[in-house]
Amino acid sequence: MIKQDKRKELKVSAIENGTVIDHIPSQSVFQVIKILNLTKVTNQIMVGTNLESRKLGKKGIIKVSNKYFESEEINKIALVAPSATLIVIKDYTVVYKAKVEIPDHITKIVKCINPNCITNSENIITKFTVMDKEDLRLHCHYCEKVTKKDVIKFI
Repeated sequence: MIKQDKRKELKVSAIENGTVIDHIPSQSVFQVIKILNLTKVTNQIMVGTNLESRKLGKKGIIKVSNKYFESEEINKIALVAPSATLIVIKDYTVVYKAKVEIPDHITKIVKCINPNCITNSENIITKFTVMDKEDLRLHCHYCEKVTKKDVIKFI
């Protein structure tokens, strides 16, 4: 006889060591995978999307075993999924948990939209000031063009 369980949750195995990116808007999960180059990672990766969330309605989650992200990678996450939470796991224990934050300045991770910008023709590191964190607008340090959220291209 099969015992029917009334709970409506799916248990996903815990990771021993690694990083969990939680509270990703569902529409941004695959963009996060792409900008973090997770398709090239050989570690175990668990991805969930369109999961129920009281906070977001629907959310995504990415668990990456034995991988810890650098600040540049965390900044990329913040740009496409500002509601995300980063959770670092060591020996099955949460050692760090924080909401990602869009920094005031972005360096090296976003391309300037202006084809005439010096950063697009010379080997110069891109630099932006974040003008608006809600609507995400980036001001180029060199050519002063503004890059909006919907046209951001990652380097």
